Amino acid sequence: MTPLNQTFNFTHCDVFATKPYAGNSLAVFTDSDGMSGEQMLTVTQELRHFESIFLSESTGQITARVFDLFEELPFAGHPLIGAACTLHRQAGSKIKRVWTLNLHGGRRVEITTEYRKGRYLGTLDQGRPEMLSVVDAKADFAHAFNQDALASLPMEVISTGLKYLVVPVDGGLAEARITVPDLEDRLKSIGAEFAYLFDINSFEGRHWNNDGIMEDVATGSAAGVVGAYALKHGLVKPGEAFVLKQGHFMGRPSEIIVTPFGAQDDIERVTVAGEVAFVGKGEVIAP
Repeated sequence: MTPLNQTFNFTHCDVFATKPYAGNSLAVFTDSDGMSGEQMLTVTQELRHFESIFLSESTGQITARVFDLFEELPFAGHPLIGAACTLHRQAGSKIKRVWTLNLHGGRRVEITTEYRKGRYLGTLDQGRPEMLSVVDAKADFAHAFNQDALASLPMEVISTGLKYLVVPVDGGLAEARITVPDLEDRLKSIGAEFAYLFDINSFEGRHWNNDGIMEDVATGSAAGVVGAYALKHGLVKPGEAFVLKQGHFMGRPSEIIVTPFGAQDDIERVTVAGEVAFVGKGEVIAP
């Protein structure tokens, strides 16, 4: 049990941002030993970042737990990159580092961090994507996202840790919004957890919680999925990095560097990278 009035320090950083007050904000707790999952969720809800990440170390192994405002997540991109860059900055090293983080649920991920001209860059290897299914329900999902029609490419459910339905659009992102109350049920019926709108021409995306209330600034877990989708459909070449833009419509422009490897019919892995800008630090009393 956490002792009464025990405090925990955190770093406030912005991920997928070339400067502070852009990109996706994050609270990183580099030493959360003794804090329960319930307390982590309460702290995340108090700080109001889209997500917070809580690290603890034992016998040289770093465990990471990620929470959004509603629940614990088994995987997320921008918290892992932000956490690794925070550890690199805290270590005071200017050489390239590789961090292994053990996620709640057993998955292990590696993030490579670099210090370049006063800025930190983190690259997360999301591994081999699971190409789960092609979905034939364009009219339904076009309506669900306030689109007259979708792009000619198919909708697909793909996972690099979370199951996203990629919804291809050709323009129209400015008018996009969730128009139906049962999006989560619709996604579950096709084996997906979330949906990501991807403009196949501008390489820009948008993503909301399934209730449509909160929009995400930059979705690292979906970026790996988009990388697999783009390679499969010939939008990019193997090993070719591209920038996935997000957050523009929220006044928080974000740039996610995505690189898929392999071939169109055999995508071996996808990396997701971005810069991390540091904003401040603080401490909270354990709830």
